[in-house]
Amino acid sequence: MRLRFLGIIPNTPDTDSPTIWLDEETGDLLIQSYAATEAEVKACREVGSIPGHSTEVPDHEVIIRLPKVMRQYLPGPDSE
Repeated sequence: MRLRFLGIIPNTPDTDSPTIWLDEETGDLLIQSYAATEAEVKACREVGSIPGHSTEVPDHEVIIRLPKVMRQYLPGPDSE
């Protein structure tokens, strides 16, 4: 795996550091951020996604909250 650092929340203290990396081999993003609260997960389940798709979060997945300021580090669809 070859990771490239994309960004960290600006002016972050040492103990609070949402961060984004890009896996240059797969194009996947690795995101360290805040875990969604139970209320946020419940709201996601209520909204759902597509008809017939489960709204449960599998054990191998998580819902995270990415602060708005971190969106500047997300690569666009045509970025490498």
